[in-house]
Amino acid sequence: MIFDTHTHYDDDQFEEDRDSLLLSLKENGVGAVANMGASMQGAKDSVALAKKYPFVYAAVGIHPDHAKELNEVEFETLKQLAAEEKVVAIGEIGLDYYWDATDREDQKYWFKRQLSLAQELNLPVVIHSRDAAADTLEIMKEAYVQSGKSLTGVIHCFSYETELAREYVKMGFFLGVGGVATFKNGRKLKEVIEDTPLEKIVLETDCPYLAPVPFRGKRNSSEKLSYVVEAIAEIKGVSKEEIERITWENACRLYRLNL
Repeated sequence: MIFDTHTHYDDDQFEEDRDSLLLSLKENGVGAVANMGASMQGAKDSVALAKKYPFVYAAVGIHPDHAKELNEVEFETLKQLAAEEKVVAIGEIGLDYYWDATDREDQKYWFKRQLSLAQELNLPVVIHSRDAAADTLEIMKEAYVQSGKSLTGVIHCFSYETELAREYVKMGFFLGVGGVATFKNGRKLKEVIEDTPLEKIVLETDCPYLAPVPFRGKRNSSEKLSYVVEAIAEIKGVSKEEIERITWENACRLYRLNL
């Protein structure tokens, strides 16, 4: 079975068929999904989905694009949500200098606060980093040292060079791999996959975004991860069954689940 470690099933694009789609996942080879908070409402919706479906787990966090919505009152609410039973991570959090929807200093401030929250609650983190490689690594290294090297998590939708992948793997982080692994212009990620131990890779869709070939540009969903499995299997020279087994075990280690 496949574990989709990063989804957004609370997104409006699933409004018409969310229930039927989620209930069909098991027959399509997907045994578990983790739904990400991106905004405060998204965090609440993720918790609600986890309560409704036994195979759905939640992460709660505020994406850098929405970090401008945060204040001390909302941060307290986020902390309360993080204590819910099926919350397995703080995420997705990080830096996004591509859209720059939030002032960069504000992004950094709330990124650090949410990393501290993860340490306080002993939860892994789900990291979003776009066009912000140096600042993300600096903040992550600082948090890692502050945590006594116990901070763990995943670098979602990994999009940087192999050297940077090695830095994160050295710190014990997983790399999230999705549809980009099937793109013709995904050479950089394919090199990272080739270089990274399979025990440090987890599968993710980021659905409804980043659908793999041959669905590129269409709405993504978890059952399409079979195409990503196939791409990784080809790069690694192992069977698809082996990829599913190892990435399932990795996801369970990442989110500290006994499934």
